[in-house]
Amino acid sequence: MTSSVQPVPVASGTRAAAIGSNSGSVLTGDNNRIVQVSPGAVRTPDQVPAPTRLVFLPRVPVDPFVGREAALDGLAEELERGAGVVAQVLHGLGGVGKSELALQYADRYADRYQLVWWVQAEDGERLDASLAELARRLEPAHGLLGVTTSDAAGWAIQWLQCHSGWLLIFDNVEERATVAAVMGKVGRYGKIVITTRRNINWRGTARPLQIAVLSADAAVALLAELTIDTGHANELEAMCELAGELGYLPLALEQAGAFIAQEHRSVREYLRLWREKPAEAFEGVDEGGDAARTIARIWDVTLDAINQRDRWAAFLLAIMSYLAPAVPRRYLVSDPAMSDQVNKALGVLASYNMITLTDETASVHRLVQAVLRERASRPAAGSLPYPAAAASALLIEALPGARIKQDVAAWPAWRALVPHIDSLTRTIKDDEATEEIVTLLASSAAFSSTQGQHNIALPQEQRALAISEAIFGPEHPIVAANLNNLASTLTDLGRATEAFSLQKRALAIIEAAFGHDHPDVAMVLDNLAGTLNALGRPAEALGLRKRALALGEVDLGPNHHTVAFRLDNLAATLNALGKPTEALPLQQRALAIIEATFSHDHPDVAIVLDNLAATLNALGKPAEALPLRQRALAISEASLGPDHPEVAKRLNNLTYTLDALGRSVETLPLRQRALAIIEATFGHDHPDVAIVLDNLAATLYALGRPAEALPLQQRALSVSEAIHGPGHPTVATVLDNLATTLTHLDRATESLPLRQRALAILEAAFGPDHPNVAMVLDNLAATLDALGRPADALPLRQRALAILEAAFGPDHPYVAVVLDHLAGTLNALGRAEDALPMQERALAISEAALGPAHPNVAVRLDNLANTLTILDRPAKAVPLRQRALTISEAALGPNHPAIATMLDNYAYTLHALGRPAEAVPLLQRALSISEAALGPEHPAIAMMLGNLAATLHALGRPAEAIALRQRALSISRAALGPDQP
Repeated sequence: MTSSVQPVPVASGTRAAAIGSNSGSVLTGDNNRIVQVSPGAVRTPDQVPAPTRLVFLPRVPVDPFVGREAALDGLAEELERGAGVVAQVLHGLGGVGKSELALQYADRYADRYQLVWWVQAEDGERLDASLAELARRLEPAHGLLGVTTSDAAGWAIQWLQCHSGWLLIFDNVEERATVAAVMGKVGRYGKIVITTRRNINWRGTARPLQIAVLSADAAVALLAELTIDTGHANELEAMCELAGELGYLPLALEQAGAFIAQEHRSVREYLRLWREKPAEAFEGVDEGGDAARTIARIWDVTLDAINQRDRWAAFLLAIMSYLAPAVPRRYLVSDPAMSDQVNKALGVLASYNMITLTDETASVHRLVQAVLRERASRPAAGSLPYPAAAASALLIEALPGARIKQDVAAWPAWRALVPHIDSLTRTIKDDEATEEIVTLLASSAAFSSTQGQHNIALPQEQRALAISEAIFGPEHPIVAANLNNLASTLTDLGRATEAFSLQKRALAIIEAAFGHDHPDVAMVLDNLAGTLNALGRPAEALGLRKRALALGEVDLGPNHHTVAFRLDNLAATLNALGKPTEALPLQQRALAIIEATFSHDHPDVAIVLDNLAATLNALGKPAEALPLRQRALAISEASLGPDHPEVAKRLNNLTYTLDALGRSVETLPLRQRALAIIEATFGHDHPDVAIVLDNLAATLYALGRPAEALPLQQRALSVSEAIHGPGHPTVATVLDNLATTLTHLDRATESLPLRQRALAILEAAFGPDHPNVAMVLDNLAATLDALGRPADALPLRQRALAILEAAFGPDHPYVAVVLDHLAGTLNALGRAEDALPMQERALAISEAALGPAHPNVAVRLDNLANTLTILDRPAKAVPLRQRALTISEAALGPNHPAIATMLDNYAYTLHALGRPAEAVPLLQRALSISEAALGPEHPAIAMMLGNLAATLHALGRPAEAIALRQRALSISRAALGPDQP
């Protein structure tokens, strides 16, 4: 018969005592402490019952706890699923709140368990220590008898095997192997939560759940809760900014909130501290807080572990700290031979949750980046931290190409790259910056300019210039290049006066460095001339453009494509001087060179064709310009695709020629398509959007739809003001056009302050004597005329005339236009005798500058005939009317709306001669042309119907006249509203 023997504990170690049923005194430990034990003092695990409730957590959960309710509910749901041991891994970046989520769960759901035990599991030693403490808590004799940590931990594991209803939290696990052995032994009746920074293969061990940063709303809510007692909870905008700067990382938000509360600072003050002194903000922690958990130290252990495991991975992470948070993986492999090494390093970083890795990108938390940059050793002046130097080399390698403006296919690559350039350059101090940083700043600025973001480009250009001056000295050619780039941006911003001084300095540097005949001298001369054009000083620009052309021809030969562009630019200056006849052969030569150089369907051919067409328009030859513009459009569409912004330019320019041909109905879909292309390419707030909106409004205005034009011009104004600021010359142009529409809608009172504001803008931007100032003065006078104030309009017209004569000389076509308008104001003042010589001079100027068959000559003839009619000299007016009509029909075709106007005016003169019967067929033809060109409901139709009705009434045909006037009234009411005078 076998006797029953109770299991007894097995002692190990030279000083351990095994106690079964014996009792008495036992000497144990180095201090020979006497411990009185009773029989069965250390029971076997199965003999120790589960406690009624034993909860061991490292601290009280944080309050408030926001933004994690869904994750907490999901964790609870996962742990309730299935039978046996259920294990859940919470992995993520240090500071993201993994341990806090586990702590919150353990506290909230403690009543589900008889035992909740927190296990420090960074390594095997700490894990054993935590389990040994569990053994001592369940069976105090372990502590009294000095049982080894290993034996006590083993006893705790056996206890877990024998019981259910327990929850273990293994916190901060570094290696899977640390907990894998324990999890294989604990039995089938408990729940396990593992927190770890490691995103490794946990399959077969536990279900993984990645813990991400808080949502933006939750992050702001947390900050608000943390600062509510400090009186700063109403700083919502600052909280949003700070939460974004901290990357929505819970630990960082808690630290910031505690610091703000203790220091009694505002959120905005802390945000400034964070931006200006990140190191101080990193170290800031509330008094009594856990300094070991501050952001400056939170990742030290992980970073050290990565460095020991793979130094290249640590260095790659340091490189990425200088780039934007989401880095395309292709940027990190400049040498294909390094691809495997880079991918391995990224895998290591991802395994530690220091990055989020996809097939395309590697994303780093912005606070990790900030900590790494702070850890980087400070370089000597004029050199970058080593990882920053490596980052700059990678970005230089990734630059898409030099033809930023032309190569639209590369724009997506630029859009992806620019945030990384901006991140690197923003974190580098000026005294650390290198030539590579200058290159990156200039490249980013150049791309921003192509996107209409000139205000973004400006500080980049200014900084590139300052750094290049510090590196190379103020007289270096690279400094000249940066001066030239900055000048271009300033010109785009309407600050041509500032640009001019920079370009003069650039020219002086280049001439001193290379001599007066260097190709770079020609380039700067040409740019300087362009700025003079923008300043309304084309006469000064002319000599510079001729010199630039001559240098190009000597250096490159007469048939080089650069020479072609110089010819085209010289032609632009001649056009500005009112000399399109001289410009024409230059552009024809430019076109021949470009076609010979690049082939007939090259995009640059389209540009020169388009400019040549503009000159033909200026020469009153829109019919000849039309096929050139159509060909330019076809080339751009074929070479660049139908949705390229250059196509939008071609479409827009084509509409100018169609307008000149009286085909405004055809321009509408073209301008609508141009707008769609620009908005799709640049978004809704690009400066080109404002330009096309304004042009589209002009088309609607020409079609007699000013009410539809008005909101487009108002939107164009809003876009222009938002991009350029309220004092930009472009804003003045939009204001002036908006005023024209309001005047046409009989809202001249509203248009007046807009034109006055436009005038003030241009005078501030260009000075009081700029030609653009003259144009707005002339338009302001038109508004005053419409308000019945010709006496107020008169000095404005006179001043406009003086400005144009001083700027362009007395024989410029613009001078003729203002002379003609001045005569109209004099007529309104009853001073037709004074008006007459002005109109005769205007006619002579136009004939001499534009030729006797130009449509503008026809306008001068027709207006002169009006004055002669007013002066009761209709017989002298008739041949002028006939000649005006002949010129216009030859230039514009017999069905142009301008022909209708001249027919209407001719009829007025015949009526004055007492020949109303001869006037009727002219008026009927004018009406027919206008209805065909503008549609039967255009306001101009109402005016012509009224004139025809008056003539029929004079001929004793009142019934016909009444019908026409009724129709005229109906059209006017529909177009202008029932209350329009």
